[in-house]
Amino acid sequence: MRFAVRGLRLLGAVILGALTAPLDLAFVLVALPFASRPGVRAAARRLAVLETRRLGLDLALPARDAGNALSYLAARTPVGVLGGLVAALLGYGTAMAVALAWSWGRGVPMDGMLPSPPLVAYLGLSGLVLLFLALSGLVGVDALERRLAVRMLAPDPTEALRHRITELTESRAGVLAAVDSERRRIERDLHDGLQQRLVALSMLAGRARRGRSELLEQVHEQAQQALAELREVAWRAYPSGLDSLGLADALAGVAERAGIPVKVTCELSARPPAAVETAAYFVVSEAVTNADKHSRADLVTVEVREHDRRDRMVIVRVQDDGVGGADTASGGLSGLARRVAALDGRFTVTSPHGGPTTIVAELPCE
Repeated sequence: MRFAVRGLRLLGAVILGALTAPLDLAFVLVALPFASRPGVRAAARRLAVLETRRLGLDLALPARDAGNALSYLAARTPVGVLGGLVAALLGYGTAMAVALAWSWGRGVPMDGMLPSPPLVAYLGLSGLVLLFLALSGLVGVDALERRLAVRMLAPDPTEALRHRITELTESRAGVLAAVDSERRRIERDLHDGLQQRLVALSMLAGRARRGRSELLEQVHEQAQQALAELREVAWRAYPSGLDSLGLADALAGVAERAGIPVKVTCELSARPPAAVETAAYFVVSEAVTNADKHSRADLVTVEVREHDRRDRMVIVRVQDDGVGGADTASGGLSGLARRVAALDGRFTVTSPHGGPTTIVAELPCE
């Protein structure tokens, strides 16, 4: 079934490429005298991006390389026409086979021929050979279009490697900054919250020892609150339940501890890697905390799903119905962006004034 779906997608991509090939050629012929104008180059770039998306490629053509787009659109025209011819041949052969089967099935001769064992064997073998050639042609045209797009639109390998090194350097610096920020937050939580509560607890215990037995209830209450704050700080540092319970149960714990209603949907076919689970947990935890503190929301919806089981991409989506206007440069959100970037993921925040605020993290599992 999966191969049939992929085959239909490939056939659709080749047919669509055959339909757009004449349009691309017409655009090139009209735009060629004005190729130096920014508007024409931008339009050529948009057409080239659409063609790469048709092929399922994500080349992220830079704006400065838009001049290559016109050359690519011109070069892909004969390949698109070839794909159209192969698809037409496949369609013609299929139509002839259906017509032949329909006529012979009713006992009606086709072109004066009635079925006989030698004739059926000859036509069946010829049809299988032509079907194999047509399918091979479709696969070949698709591969040729992909290679042409990568050759003409992809950045230079040396430049791509340099860009990748820059990205890794920036993500490493971002991870270090995020770790330092998290350490400072934990120290602040311990100093401003738990430490002061323990000092108060010590003073109450000392007064209770001097005969103030009525203070024992306050001592017990302060001890319970200190334990609760200690657990909260520990969960912020690393949710220990994530290892034993899994992501779904850990997110359910986030929903239970939140000050506003949180609806969690976690649909994963298998447990992702530990780093992905941790990043997904902190994205949800920070987003829910921000919604509780700043958004005045009545409901937060959390969805964790797989984008594609083959590519193993986990999509985390958190949306609240609050007032919007979230500051993407704030420490919490910028830290999440760095954490996701360290995994080669994507992190986006959409928060118009008036809401809703939507946070999406795309986390690759490989």
